[in-house]
Amino acid sequence: MMKMLASLCLLGLLCLPAHAAERPNIVILFADDLGYADVGYHGSPDMMTSNIDSIAENGVQFSAGYVTAPVCGPSRAGLRTGIYQNRFGAEDNPGPYKVREDVKIGIPTEMQTMSERMKALGYVTGMIGKSHTGNGPEFHPNSSGYDEFFGFINGASNYLLETRPNQPHNPIMRQRKRVEETEYLTDAFGREAVAFINRHAPPRHPTPDTRHSPPFFLYVPFNAIHGPMQATDADLKRFKHIADEKRRLAVAMNWNLDRNIGRIMDALRKHGLEENTLVFFLSDNGGKPHGNGSLNTPLRGQKGQLWDGGIRVPFCMQWPARIEAGQRLDFPVISLDLLPTVLAAASHPPTHPHTHTLPLDGISLLPFATGEKKSPANRYLYWRFNRGWAIRDAKWKLIGDRGRKQPQLFRIADDISEAKDLYTQKPRVAKRLQKAYDEWDASLMPKLWGWDKSFPVHDPEMGAE
Repeated sequence: MMKMLASLCLLGLLCLPAHAAERPNIVILFADDLGYADVGYHGSPDMMTSNIDSIAENGVQFSAGYVTAPVCGPSRAGLRTGIYQNRFGAEDNPGPYKVREDVKIGIPTEMQTMSERMKALGYVTGMIGKSHTGNGPEFHPNSSGYDEFFGFINGASNYLLETRPNQPHNPIMRQRKRVEETEYLTDAFGREAVAFINRHAPPRHPTPDTRHSPPFFLYVPFNAIHGPMQATDADLKRFKHIADEKRRLAVAMNWNLDRNIGRIMDALRKHGLEENTLVFFLSDNGGKPHGNGSLNTPLRGQKGQLWDGGIRVPFCMQWPARIEAGQRLDFPVISLDLLPTVLAAASHPPTHPHTHTLPLDGISLLPFATGEKKSPANRYLYWRFNRGWAIRDAKWKLIGDRGRKQPQLFRIADDISEAKDLYTQKPRVAKRLQKAYDEWDASLMPKLWGWDKSFPVHDPEMGAE
């Protein structure tokens, strides 16, 4: 009997590392100000995005993929916490105005971020790119669960070496130390992401000491194609046939972004990791055609607004070991869903204990991507951004403005351009959505900072950069 128990215990111990080895690596590729129509798989006529397209083709694309805000900072706060950022006051970009002098601008340290959760699960964690979720040292990526960081903290950075002396207060950093980066910044981020994978990939021929290398979690928030609009001469030359200068810059910058995403995917393949790596690609908000030359066609509106052009983005993921290639799912999803999906993929339920009392607001996308379920129960997605607000379900979207008496209602499942207001024709639908939004809105904190002196009303275009 003792021998049998010992054998069972040994078998259990042997199974534990095997199970751990099956956990996927996680890579989140995050573009900046990329429009809905700025990827090839959405039909762009001029953007060359073969590597981004390959993620959609090798897995699943979500045609109604949303983020939680139409500008950079709050969108990132929602993604990183899995919680509507309005619940902790991060409604607008970090700005010069605060509701109180004692308010610290950043994701509250008591909120458990995705990186902190993954680190607690034994993952090696890295962030390469733009942070923009708090300037103080307590909000630095190395203070919020990232073992390794390379990038910058503020909302924008110059791409070219010769222009970086103009940003002395927003340096490029490795960990907490300033570095003098010489490469075009998107190339530098691609280089550093590849280096991270090379460092943490398990050896092809493991020894007893290296057999159980921990999986990695890599978050790569590129700042392309956010302004300032700067491209390399070589990339601009490739697209010299595009007459509009702003669009030519956007296409060249996006070509470089896509090429570096290709470098990251090649690094996964080099180490035999692509099969068991869960990769996401999405943008932080919609494009701003008059700002960076991006396109949101056929959506209405742009960055800084709650029309779909400001919040509906390219959104896809792949995990060849679990997800069948070539899928398109048309029900609405949101960036809040990444954290529950990642936790589920890491074989850990999304109810993982945390240091705050707020439950996660998203759902795992894995049951739908794997075919276990067809679509989620009809749920509401919500937005509140300064003066504007919106709510949508599977079919309908209600959008309003605190300065306008009557909201507008669209059957968004069929009217992607938000062209036909049905508010007066469908009063029962409007009333249902209004009631749900009001209940959600009542549960939120006030906005704690932003770009306006008067809280909470201001032009929704303010602070869009």
